[in-house]
Amino acid sequence: MTTPAAQAAEAYLAEDEDLARARATGTSAGAPPISPAGGATLAVLAATVSARAVVEIGTGAGVSGLYLMRGMAADGTLTSIDVDPELQRTARASFLAAGFGPSRLRLINGMALEVLPRLTDGGYDLVVADAVPAEYPGYLAEAIRLLRPGGVLVLEGVLDGGRVAGDTADDGPGTAALREVTEQARDDERLLSALLPVADGMLCAVRR
Repeated sequence: MTTPAAQAAEAYLAEDEDLARARATGTSAGAPPISPAGGATLAVLAATVSARAVVEIGTGAGVSGLYLMRGMAADGTLTSIDVDPELQRTARASFLAAGFGPSRLRLINGMALEVLPRLTDGGYDLVVADAVPAEYPGYLAEAIRLLRPGGVLVLEGVLDGGRVAGDTADDGPGTAALREVTEQARDDERLLSALLPVADGMLCAVRR
């Protein structure tokens, strides 16, 4: 059940036409976008680190990317990875309609764990993942390599509808991986991490 506090957080900021359009597209395409509170959190984190180079794992229909670019530096570039070319075409249209030119975008179609190893070590200010739960431990390992000192990692949806906090006997592969990655981030001395009760859980960590 959604708590009154969570409802207030989700209703705090109204989404404009660009976000509403991208959200409707993602929902109808079976790619549920990040919630408004989660998106606003991404924008704030991007602004906090003055992000110029961001990796997004899971483009979807572009909702999270729109939030990220609104928080990024004006000359920042979003590198966004997704396996669905049709969704990426939709996202590109959403970005352009919102005024973010092609020079701000680097959309890569492919499997994240195949694409990430080709990206530059220590070259990114922010890495955000909202994709395949079973692959989150792999995303974590790659993000630690990709982030500069002081860079931020965000893994979205890590509470898995409350299942991560429940009985381990009920774990499916995705839930088990999410529980594993939260523990790995907490125990890794290279990271300063926090689990935020935003949207369906956001694991945030700073690269030391």
